[in-house]
Amino acid sequence: MRIFSRLLAVVGGLRWYNSEAHKRKKLIILGTGWAGYSLLKHVNKKLFDVVVVSPRNHFLFTPLLASTTVGTLEFRSIIEPIRNHGFRDERDFHLSRAVGLDKQKRIISCQSELDSTRQYDLFYDRLVIAVGALSNTFGVPGVEKYAFFLKEIADAQKIRNRILVNVELATQPGVPEDERSRLLHFVVVGGGPTGVEFSAEFYDFLKQDIARLYPGERDMVKVTLIEANQILSSFDIKLRRYAEGKIKQRSQMKLLRGSVVEVKQNSIKLKDGTELPCGLVVWSTGVAPRMFTETIGVEKDDREQIVVDEYLRSVSDRKKCIYAIGDCAYVKNSPLPCTAQVAERQGRYLAKALSQEDPPKFHFKHFGMLAYIGEYKALAETPVAKSRGFTSWVLWRSAYTTRLGSWRLRMQVPLDWIKTFFYGRDTSRF
Repeated sequence: MRIFSRLLAVVGGLRWYNSEAHKRKKLIILGTGWAGYSLLKHVNKKLFDVVVVSPRNHFLFTPLLASTTVGTLEFRSIIEPIRNHGFRDERDFHLSRAVGLDKQKRIISCQSELDSTRQYDLFYDRLVIAVGALSNTFGVPGVEKYAFFLKEIADAQKIRNRILVNVELATQPGVPEDERSRLLHFVVVGGGPTGVEFSAEFYDFLKQDIARLYPGERDMVKVTLIEANQILSSFDIKLRRYAEGKIKQRSQMKLLRGSVVEVKQNSIKLKDGTELPCGLVVWSTGVAPRMFTETIGVEKDDREQIVVDEYLRSVSDRKKCIYAIGDCAYVKNSPLPCTAQVAERQGRYLAKALSQEDPPKFHFKHFGMLAYIGEYKALAETPVAKSRGFTSWVLWRSAYTTRLGSWRLRMQVPLDWIKTFFYGRDTSRF
């Protein structure tokens, strides 16, 4: 009798499971950036079979990406594997990229990131497009070929290797003085938070590690930050002036106002005709659409962002089952900046909205901005107060530590900082 009862219980459980599975909608999330990752973490998986399609299998904590370029942090300290957040079936994560969309049939076409000849289709009940954006080259010749971007871990690895290669080359016999000067001149184009923070991290690396390890080259190393308008334009004017003042005080760091019209293999050319020899160009100037966003048949704005309503639904989808969040989306009549904070909040909102029959409209509440400017100083602008200097640097590190994607990273990042403080940055080339 007991065996029979157990069998009945198992059969009943299977019926319940199949019934629940039949009720669940299929939710496909495209992308594992701030928006897609936030949605994945918070969505109610009892209501949806969640499928993620992305060419990378991790979430990247981009505010600390600049720190990895000089070894302040290690690469794996700021990435969290997507599979750690659980899927009902291991086949629900696809290491692929979306290449096409059929709105009528509710089908997304995918191409494997591991084998480009492998293409397949996936059906969805709800589709969330969170593919992010690319760095904007503004059509400047040579940027794609010779400049380095700073959007992914692979970009940071390339920058880190180039810095180390240039410094090592400058120490080798027979290198002319002018070539040493070129190799040790590092240029950053774009005065937004990414450009400023990379420049700051590099300056700290110069003062704390290059000066110690390469005393013969330390006076030749310099970094030039080029911005056509104002650096950190989204910050309060007093904070911006403070940052500019600190940069101008540094003998080996220069702030140059101008526009780059060409990037060459060993130099850059400015609009006024000036040509600056350099060994590295880091390009950080705005965002541009990905090919998938450009090619799909939905309404977009003049920057090729998908136009969505106040519920983050595509305005051109009559079935109201396609959503767009993050850098690839434009909220109609309420434009928002392309920042991690906006993307994270949109993902969190949509996770709740998908579970509600009559959700509220999306409303973005700004929690403030932080930016590191070097030498243990930062800027902090919040709705409550504005601050600068060392105390803001403490706030900057504290805030980012708490926002990391997992407890593993919240332990790993402070350990990297402690290690760097006592033993210096790792300058191994691999």
